[in-house]
Amino acid sequence: MPYQEVFVLFWEQVKESFQEGRFAKLTMAKTIGKPDLKNIFVRPLSYKGDFKVLVKLRYQSRETEDEENELTLDEAFVFLKPYLRTSFSSVLLFTTTKDVTFKINKKGAGRITENSPTFRDVTLPKSDLG
Repeated sequence: MPYQEVFVLFWEQVKESFQEGRFAKLTMAKTIGKPDLKNIFVRPLSYKGDFKVLVKLRYQSRETEDEENELTLDEAFVFLKPYLRTSFSSVLLFTTTKDVTFKINKKGAGRITENSPTFRDVTLPKSDLG
């Protein structure tokens, strides 16, 4: 199945984990080529209202400062999509119940695999606890 279609299915699991309060972190990894961009991390900021996340772009070179954006979950989906297959070939979703990995192979097909959870708890900024 083309990776774009599989990524939509993967993102459904991201949204579901967020709605159920199980979303711990999302990481774009396995860079393609030798880009300056090293990783993209998505962490929850708020589970209230429109589900805010912090999207952090981490760069290889120390001269380039990390970039951070506060986005809704839907905005994060649109923001991350262009990085698929151009900069990154895998996306890891960490939840409190399972880890879900989305991978793109050399032929452009997408695949989703599941593993035991890495995280037991979700960490939110102190202002959103309680």
